[in-house]
Amino acid sequence: YYLKESKGSRRWLLFLEGGWYCFNRENCDTRYDTMRRLMSSRDWPATRVGTGILSSQPEENPHWWNANMVFIPYCSSDVWSGASSKSEKNEYAFMGALIIQEVIKELVGKGLNTAKVLLLAGSSAGGTGVLLNVDRVAEQLEEMGYQGIQVRGLADSGWFLDNKQYHRTDCIDTITCAPTEAIRRGIRYWNGVVPERCKLQFKEGEEWNCFFGYKIYPTLRCPVFVVQWLFDEAQLTVDNVHLTGQPVQEGQWLYIQNLGRELRNTLKDVTASFAPACLSHEIITRNHWTDIQVKGTSLPRALHCWDRSLHESNKNGKAPLKGCPIHLIDSCPWPHCNPSCPTIRDQFTGQEMNVIQFLMHMGFDVQKMAQQQGLEPSKLLGMLSSGN
Repeated sequence: YYLKESKGSRRWLLFLEGGWYCFNRENCDTRYDTMRRLMSSRDWPATRVGTGILSSQPEENPHWWNANMVFIPYCSSDVWSGASSKSEKNEYAFMGALIIQEVIKELVGKGLNTAKVLLLAGSSAGGTGVLLNVDRVAEQLEEMGYQGIQVRGLADSGWFLDNKQYHRTDCIDTITCAPTEAIRRGIRYWNGVVPERCKLQFKEGEEWNCFFGYKIYPTLRCPVFVVQWLFDEAQLTVDNVHLTGQPVQEGQWLYIQNLGRELRNTLKDVTASFAPACLSHEIITRNHWTDIQVKGTSLPRALHCWDRSLHESNKNGKAPLKGCPIHLIDSCPWPHCNPSCPTIRDQFTGQEMNVIQFLMHMGFDVQKMAQQQGLEPSKLLGMLSSGN
């Protein structure tokens, strides 16, 4: 792992890297050949530069720049859940859950023992890894006698839906496999572990349910902040909606809008959340992460408000802080209807596109949409270009 110490700070940020997963001998072999750094630490660089929430520049990271930063690269390919060593039967070891425990053990000797707050963060598979491991980290520290450390989670782009694919495909590789089927196979292959409290909600053999945010979240003890694009590119990929080249058919367009609705629905009881209506994937380690806003609030600001609310509620359980929101979900209905969304590029030409170009490219029918919303087409176009 990589460590940037910040002497004098009692805040620790542990970041779990993402990068999909592999779930059988065949696709793990392919992954080993094509993406070795996600399977082995052998060729990792000696140092890394932190960006976004891992940056030590206050401009780029207004709220956490001064914390102790730990970057844990992803070489276990098991959504941070595995607990199996290499064996006769298995060429590979999958030890995601154990890696986290070992890092914690070692950090205790490097100052984590005096921490006030430990924020376990992660993006994509690392975001799901946060949901699967945050309570276990808290329990581990309690057992070691450090009850005073407040353990929290920040899950970025790891809140997936086990929905029906747009086109059903056979489970051949990571990209074509429906989310539930891939995890079902993966759990067996990795000897994946899920938190006890979630496991108890489901029958034996149904532990795969705990990899899906909306099912595990209600069972968690630690506070978790969920960051999720309403139109997540990785979700659309496993759902077989591919937005390259051809205009999107009406069925796909309806599917995409429905995905946004379903996702919004699963977040309604999540106390602390940030869900912009953009088509993107991952955000907290991007250097533009401060630019995105939901209802006028940026993500670093929302995290700051969350910190304050946890601090306040520890003291006296008061009502939410005025003017400091922590539940931020876009209500507009299609991708990039939020004007602060990251720039979209045409996947073939690399050209930047504005929202109208993007929607046309997606086969968005302005006449029809205007009719549905009860507006004049020109008014709708005006609203789109100003981003309201």
